[in-house]
Amino acid sequence: MASRREEQTFLLVAILIGIYSGLAVVSFRLAIDWIRLTLFGGSLEPTHSRVLLVPTLGGVVVAALVVRLFPTVRGSGVNQTKAALYIYDGYISVRTVVGKFLTSALAIGSGQSLGPEDPSLQVGAGLASALGRVLKLPREHLRFIAPVGAAAGLAAAFNSPITAVLFVIEEVIGRWSAGVLGAVVLSAVASVVTEQWFLGDEPLFRVPTYHLVHAAELLAYAALGLIGGAVSLVFVKLVTHLRPRMRALPPWTWYIQPAIAGLFVGAIGLRFPQVMGAGYEYIDRAMHDEYGWRVLAELCALKVVATAASFVSGTPGGLFAPTLFIGAMLGGAVCAIERQIAPTITGPIGAYALVGMGTLFAGILRAPITSVFMIIEVSGNYSIILPVMISNTVAYLVSRQFQRHALFDVLSRQDGTELPSMEEERESDARSVEHVMRPAAGLALTADEAMMLADARAARVYLYPDQSIDTALRVLRGRALVPVLHRADPQRLVGVVALDDVLRESP
Repeated sequence: MASRREEQTFLLVAILIGIYSGLAVVSFRLAIDWIRLTLFGGSLEPTHSRVLLVPTLGGVVVAALVVRLFPTVRGSGVNQTKAALYIYDGYISVRTVVGKFLTSALAIGSGQSLGPEDPSLQVGAGLASALGRVLKLPREHLRFIAPVGAAAGLAAAFNSPITAVLFVIEEVIGRWSAGVLGAVVLSAVASVVTEQWFLGDEPLFRVPTYHLVHAAELLAYAALGLIGGAVSLVFVKLVTHLRPRMRALPPWTWYIQPAIAGLFVGAIGLRFPQVMGAGYEYIDRAMHDEYGWRVLAELCALKVVATAASFVSGTPGGLFAPTLFIGAMLGGAVCAIERQIAPTITGPIGAYALVGMGTLFAGILRAPITSVFMIIEVSGNYSIILPVMISNTVAYLVSRQFQRHALFDVLSRQDGTELPSMEEERESDARSVEHVMRPAAGLALTADEAMMLADARAARVYLYPDQSIDTALRVLRGRALVPVLHRADPQRLVGVVALDDVLRESP
């Protein structure tokens, strides 16, 4: 009864976390807009001096805040949330929440090529952690409170609860129970409802309608997957190569690296202002065919280098928005080029831009399930699922083929933190009882072994071939030998397994 009451309390706390996280994300988005408007002014085309100086001076202020006051806010926030779950029993300091909010808002608002979603995720996780400590939740619930808050923060930032739930389950928690899933869902829904109360329920993008006209279009989407996988590799290799080298420079350079990155981004912004900041309004324009293929290709390439520069400099901010921007521009460019090659089979540019967003998400962030459902949720059109699945899968496979470890896994190891890799766990060879048992055919048992086997069957202690090694170890506790039975015919012995067999054959 007490355990059930604790579960119900945890679910109520999850709703509170969602409300608080939604309010925090609303404030975060308003802060970014206010900073951008204050620093760049209300003109549609700021002066060249502002475009150069604002991100540079903003970088100086951000660097000083990070180095002197908030050293734990570097990066996107995803790995910090995973570390709270797996290392620090759900603990994220209030100082980190405040620092992430301030520095990320200033960085994005001043034009750094980063996004608000990942910081929103960490802000939500930190608020949840603080609330859990105030309510003195038990350790088991306190450990999972950070991912619950992370889902709430990400859901409000994306205005997409399904995407947030899937990403947190797929990439942060990995394994989950019904109670944890319920808490994550409730917090995400409460957060989105809160966010929509203040900012409206308009979707993140105005997605044009899509219908598959010709089956040959699927080949074009497969080609988009190949190109998207290649671009993903370029970005990941660039970030993972430069980041440790920037951190290895003398500590005094940490004060100026974000400023140099800001100057670089500002220089790009003189001609291509779309590259600065998150760039969601320009994604929307690309979807509605407002750019030619050369401009789209240039924006794709420039966003790759601008985002890499901002991120490796240690500037706090997220990779989600830049990833979507790169994908939208790439998808639009591929569509525009294919129109010239095969004008009769190419679909609307908005569909390619949308699929490109998911393609780069799958290729860079290596969250294949989230990437598919994100596009479906954003578009609200299930007819696009086939192109999305094809392109995303191709990009994911290309990325895995040439980049052994996922980006967030590499970043955590560069920081000296060994966090569990959800991708490696998904791809690991999950060995089962049939891999370690001794088959019944030709099996010769001693009299003692036959007696132990009979005792186990009489006590209804047995295993099935498909059960996991962990299950086998639990069943073998206190027993030397256990029978392995056929699921369709429980009277049929297919093998036996002993503790020595498990220990000898397990990897």
